[in-house]
Amino acid sequence: MKKQELIHLHGLLAQVENHYEMDTGEEVEHDEYTSLGVRPTSIHKSKTDHKNAVFALAKGITSEMESETRERVPASAD
Repeated sequence: MKKQELIHLHGLLAQVENHYEMDTGEEVEHDEYTSLGVRPTSIHKSKTDHKNAVFALAKGITSEMESETRERVPASAD
């Protein structure tokens, strides 16, 4: 994947995160993403930096979605 494509994907994931937070009212936990200091607008950062940011952001979003799903699904009665 080219750097420009990673930056575009990074921006899309940031939009997904914003939409998810607005839709659910829950904040996505993304300490790992924040600690990288790479934003979709950080075009001067390296391709590797954006790749790491994409993975960290995706991990934060999916973890939050999994957590929300577990909270909504009632435990089965054994």
